[in-house]
Amino acid sequence: MYAIVLHVFIIDLLLYNSVRMEDLQKQENGGVEAEVRTREGEPAEVEEVGDENKQRGNWSHPLDFVLSCLGLAVGLGNVWRFPFLCYRNGGGAFLIPYFLSLAFAGMPLVFMEINFGQYCSLGLMTCWRALPILKGLSYGQFLVCFYLTISYGVVITYTFYYFFISFTSSLPWIGCGKPWNTPMCSDLVVNCLSAGGVITSDNDCLPLTNLTDNELADLNITVLDSGNFSLTKYTDPLKAMRKSPSEEYWIRAVVQESASMNETGSIIWQLLLCLMISYLVVFLCQVKGIKSIGKVVYFTATFPYVVLVILLVRGLTLPGSEKGVYFFITPHWEYIIKPKVWLDAVVQIFYSLSVGTGGLHTLASYNKFHNNSYRDTMIVTLLNSATSLLAGFAIFSILGYMAHVQGKEVSEVARQGFGLAFVAYPEAVSRMPAAPLWSIMFFFMLITLGLDSQFVGVERLTTGLVDEFPNIFPPHRKTYVTLGMCLVLFLCSLSCITQTGPYWMSLLDNYGANFAMVLFAFLITAGLSWGYGVRRFMNDIRTMIGDRFVDALHFKWWLLNWVFLTPASMAIVLVFNWVSWTEPEYNGEYPPWAKAIGWIIMITTLVGIPGRVVFDLLREKGSLMDRLRIITSPLDSWGPALTQHREEAADVHRRHGTTMGGVVRPDDMLEMNANPRISKYAALNKEELEATV
Repeated sequence: MYAIVLHVFIIDLLLYNSVRMEDLQKQENGGVEAEVRTREGEPAEVEEVGDENKQRGNWSHPLDFVLSCLGLAVGLGNVWRFPFLCYRNGGGAFLIPYFLSLAFAGMPLVFMEINFGQYCSLGLMTCWRALPILKGLSYGQFLVCFYLTISYGVVITYTFYYFFISFTSSLPWIGCGKPWNTPMCSDLVVNCLSAGGVITSDNDCLPLTNLTDNELADLNITVLDSGNFSLTKYTDPLKAMRKSPSEEYWIRAVVQESASMNETGSIIWQLLLCLMISYLVVFLCQVKGIKSIGKVVYFTATFPYVVLVILLVRGLTLPGSEKGVYFFITPHWEYIIKPKVWLDAVVQIFYSLSVGTGGLHTLASYNKFHNNSYRDTMIVTLLNSATSLLAGFAIFSILGYMAHVQGKEVSEVARQGFGLAFVAYPEAVSRMPAAPLWSIMFFFMLITLGLDSQFVGVERLTTGLVDEFPNIFPPHRKTYVTLGMCLVLFLCSLSCITQTGPYWMSLLDNYGANFAMVLFAFLITAGLSWGYGVRRFMNDIRTMIGDRFVDALHFKWWLLNWVFLTPASMAIVLVFNWVSWTEPEYNGEYPPWAKAIGWIIMITTLVGIPGRVVFDLLREKGSLMDRLRIITSPLDSWGPALTQHREEAADVHRRHGTTMGGVVRPDDMLEMNANPRISKYAALNKEELEATV
């Protein structure tokens, strides 16, 4: 079904673009602009030499936007989360709920967010002029973005550290005997066996000839008739307590993890330097806003594909790689009926595509008004999923090699999250020829994956502030706003690079985003479909990309999802999240004060939604129904940013039986002392408005 729908989408896209190319006729206008007029029902486009929106700015090229969205969507989760979820939830069978979730939740939400942002050219805190009752949602989105950007910045810090430390002839996490290693280092067992001994229950390495018959029996070592020893049944008596050299390096040398969250310890100076470097790079790449980002992403969004292909080719040439790939893709159909598998698929789509947190919306707000949002949606969503599959094959081919070398099952070396990026993979490359080279390449790939997502994280925060508070944060001073935001994020990240850093990272991840992201996605979809009106939203899209696409039969697919399927799936996920909620832990339960902070973090992301509704109801005048009507109607200022596009939108809405929501010329209406809240005038031009008033 998914393939058929996708096929229809692509065919219609090609037809749509070909017809539009035939219809476009350029006409000179003062040597600066060329106005493009098309047949009745198609949008009147303006192709400008420079920015269309002079005050706010636009992407220099449509590809800048696509690569920025791709950089946001294709992140660390594609490398360290999707492969693990795929193997844990039935291998190849997991692809069925994954792609269905993409079709019913991921694509509709991406398409909705891109169109919403492109239509109004406003950031995540100002866009709810469309439906003021959801103004509080923007506060929650802003805080979730803030928490996520803090934790993401620390992850980039870790990757910078591993990248720099890889420039050596011998990787520091190879072997035991280093200052950070313990007597439980797993390579001690290998070294002991190589020397002709075995590890006893006292963690001593003793020659086989020194062991008594009882000790040999306890260790399952058989004495052969020839006087030799058989170790086929021997297992390390302390195996459950062992940690690999790479794991000990991560815990004891990199993050220097405390025994509990009550023992803060000191700031780790190596990580402090890397944190400073990461935010310096982020700021320098954003010094000119989207103009800078649009150029940097040409490298950061494409380089990971080069590395993934190289890693895949290299991985497939290693012994045991086929075992890892087989383990990754073998379908176990019994998993399909488990609700947890479907929940994991939906949540992975959410995290992977970064929906619900304002990132796509913010990037799209810098598009030119008639940008082809449909084409961009298809490119971003499909390439994101393809990248997840590519990363899965690359990672598991190497994990198969790792299992082969260690004589273990793939399930014993497969990890997710930090465990894959900073424990399992470093251990795997340490066993490969030219290990430092592969380590440098892998961690540089993670840096580029993280940076372009971090660019969007900072951009959506600064854009939100500049659009919402232009008097405090003037648009022409946005560079200073970006600098200030980077400094604030840097200072708030300091607790995450102390010896309790992993605890704080876990706290932010578990309390700061999980539940809120799904709730936000539900409210966005339901609010625009039911509150703002799906027909009005459909005509907003019609204004931007034309009748031919919106009137096509397959467009009903989007409407069906927006009105019913996507909100319903989000509601189900919310219920499962609530029912299956357990208090997060890290190395045991959090102390009570940490739990309290976690709940404060979660509450701050949610309290703004009902809080703003109550505030607006108390502020407005009239009966309760009048007040409800006011906060559920678009503001007069709602609509496209430029007057010429507001006029187009008003005309399109009038012809198709809806209203734009805002007024065409808000300044004219205020000058005539008209009631700025009467939305029935929203579709009228200046002459009609004057006659009506």
